Formats: sequence, structure tokens, C-alpha cells
Amino acid sequence: MGTQVATVRIGIDLGGTKIEIIALDAAGQILARERVATPQGDYPATLAAMAGLVAQVEARLGQRGSVGIGTPGSVSRLTGRIKNANSTCLIGQPLVQDLEARLGRPVRIANDANCFALSEAVDGAAAGAEVVFGVILGTGVGGGVVVHGRALDGPHGIAGEWGHNPLPLPAGDDLPLPPCYCGRAGCIETYLSGPGMAADHARHTGVVLDARTIVARAAAGDGAALATRQRYGERLARALAGIINVLDPDVIVLGGGVSRLEWLYEAVPRLWLPHVFSDEVRTRLVPAVHGDSSGVRGAAWLWPAP
Repeated sequence: MGTQVATVRIGIDLGGTKIEIIALDAAGQILARERVATPQGDYPATLAAMAGLVAQVEARLGQRGSVGIGTPGSVSRLTGRIKNANSTCLIGQPLVQDLEARLGRPVRIANDANCFALSEAVDGAAAGAEVVFGVILGTGVGGGVVVHGRALDGPHGIAGEWGHNPLPLPAGDDLPLPPCYCGRAGCIETYLSGPGMAADHARHTGVVLDARTIVARAAAGDGAALATRQRYGERLARALAGIINVLDPDVIVLGGGVSRLEWLYEAVPRLWLPHVFSDEVRTRLVPAVHGDSSGVRGAAWLWPAP
């Protein structure tokens, strides 16, 4: 795609349950924002909903904008179609080409975790940092890499795809390796997602609780919940230490539901020290500033300044 000059940046967050659109001015201020329910399992309706939102926002603002999309999965370099999306109706579809045809302009697309990382690197918790790793700890686990204000994609479109690497140094309480929907076992996602925390608690206690309840019980001093929280923090520290050893980021930003666990920001930088190949660790671990809005803002930032 060539460089497009526009005074308005439009971002679309294509989620499994909602489609959100945002329009930003050159300074990053919100000009318009809308969301609609995602048509379930219906690709043509999803495409129409996205194009309709762009038309609605542009009619309100009286001007056209650049369009960026954050989506689960990524674009296959082999076929130009969507792959690895948990919204399965998108898999195998030429989403970019179809939307470009409807809108009559180039469209940029990135994985939703890359958009999260880009948003926080441009004007969020990691603003001004040269190298940023963004982590989503939610229903799944994702990651994105931003260097000098640009989201890295890679030749396979999987740069930052951290959640489906194996948890480092599994032993003791980490075993047996939990099976993952991707067909492997012991993926980081099986331990560090919200459902992963819940499954770990159930394995050790026989009690089925969701991650939110476990976190609340730990804050109240419940012993079993505190033990689950400790295991979670140690695993997160090991996993992020590998990122620091390879990427050496200035900042690691956490997003997603589990990122609201304030204890992590004190504990994990202490716990990762033995696993980082350095005599000191300056990498900052911080919560996202824009929270649930980071994905849609990052999609808008996929286009450069006018």
C-alpha cells in the first residue's frame, strides 16, 4: 500500500462480539465513536457492517479518512486471506480486498494485539519508548511488538505471537502440560489466560472459580487463591523474561482482564530477575492507559501522520 494522506484516521476493532469504530484527528483526539454487534458466523454481514460504520462516521464528520483494522488472526502471506482467527467465519476470506473494494481506498490491517501495542506506544503507557512489547491477558493471550512507533508484522504475519510458545521451564506445579486448542500442550496461553488461571485453581483445589473471583479472594487473603496468584505471577515472570532476553524492550504493557491485577506490577519485575540474562533489568512493566480502547485506537494509528 502507498502512503495515504488524510486529516482523519479511522480505526475499526473487529471483535468476536462487537465491531467498534473510532475516528481520530491528527493529535489523537476522538472525533467519533460507534459500536455494533458483530453478525455471528456471517462474513457478508460482517463486511457490510464495517463498511456501514465507515460511511456513517464519514457522513457525520463530512470528510474521508484513512482506514485501519484490528482483527483476530492475521493475513496469510501465501493467500492474502485471513488465518488463525478465533472468529472462524473470517478464516479464508479476502477481508482486506473486499473492504477496499467497498470503500474505494487502501486499507491497512493488523492483529488486534499489534494494534493494542501500537496504541500504547504512540500515546499510551509506553509513549516515547523505542521498543515496546504489548501483552493481552484475557480470554486468550496475545502479544505485539512496536519498534520506533511501527508495529512489526513479519514475513508470516505472526510477530509477537507469544501465547502459543511453550511456557519456559515447566516443572512441579506446571505439570502435566495443559492441552491447548491449537493442538499443542503447555502453551503460555493455557497458563496465563483468564481461563488458564481458573483451570490451574481447579486443578489444585478442586474448586471451580473464574479468574475475577480468584483475584478478589486473593485480595481478601484467601490462602488457596493467594497460592494460585503466586503460581500465575511466577509463570508470567518466566514467560516475560524470555521476551526481555530476546527483544530487550524498554516497556512491557499489559492489557486484558487479568492485567487489572495490581499485584503483578510489583511482583513480576522481582520474580523475573533470576531468568533475565543481565545484571540489572530496566524494562518497565506497566498497565495500559487506554484499556479496552487500545485496539481500536491502534487500528487508527496504522496510518502515518498526514
